[in-house]
Amino acid sequence: MKHLTINGVGHEVDAPDNMPLLWVIRDLVGLTGTKFGCGVAACGACTVHLDGAAVRSCMTPVSHAVGKKITTIEGLSPNGTHPIQLAWIKDSVPQCGYCQPGQQMTAAALLAKTPKPSDTEIREALAGNLCRCGCYQRIEAAVKTAAGLA
Repeated sequence: MKHLTINGVGHEVDAPDNMPLLWVIRDLVGLTGTKFGCGVAACGACTVHLDGAAVRSCMTPVSHAVGKKITTIEGLSPNGTHPIQLAWIKDSVPQCGYCQPGQQMTAAALLAKTPKPSDTEIREALAGNLCRCGCYQRIEAAVKTAAGLA
């Protein structure tokens, strides 16, 4: 058994050390906001925070998360009032929405580290997150809105 702290709540999970954190979060804990996209850390849909850093949960073994603070999209804000979430609504970012949890988690980690990012910093931070609908301009605009730059 492994003890994980996800969104501030302790969970005892019976999972092999190499099981991807994504499947622990979704299948064993039941939090389905974190999405499976590619399974090879190339799309960003599965992004969560480990001790505040954005990581790809599809390639992060659960053994690497033990003893760390795990935050999923459900834990970003219990009532949807994180600045990133509010900016996503204000700027009408999502089209299909599938990639949006990963986009938001990556953007939130960026703003926690760099509260007033430049356009280049925003693009570099989000470069590994794919949006099949092509909402990149709205995503960048929302990050600026959340940072108070727009």
